[in-house]
Amino acid sequence: MTYVKPPAFTRRLVNPLVSRLRTGGVATLTVVGRSSGLPRTVPVIPVEVDGVSYLVSPYGESDWVRNLRRAGTGQLCGKAKTEAFRATELPVAQRPPVIAAYRKGARSDVDRYFTRLPDPADHPVFRIAPASSQPQPGEDG
Repeated sequence: MTYVKPPAFTRRLVNPLVSRLRTGGVATLTVVGRSSGLPRTVPVIPVEVDGVSYLVSPYGESDWVRNLRRAGTGQLCGKAKTEAFRATELPVAQRPPVIAAYRKGARSDVDRYFTRLPDPADHPVFRIAPASSQPQPGEDG
């Protein structure tokens, strides 16, 4: 499992601040903890590619990634609304265009994590769709 732990400054100050302000495309992801069963929240930057929404983990196999894999669903809270969603992890071969779009739209400070972990296999990517929508072909439902 590859994971680069963000600096304490990011975890303790930046993440709580951007979670509250939700600026720069930041949304708050809430997903049920895989061990505790309690809701866990973390700021994320959703990215859209060809009309499809995705979540990308710049840090690798983080807790929210493992929680989302287990739960398969979560909630995203943006500036205007909160939406429940279903998540499907992309195979490694399908990740590069989504990661490229994420890097283009995300804050430049996350770019160093893609430099440290250059392999797309190190950056889980999830296709997200409204919980009320039907699974697309090739998606788990």
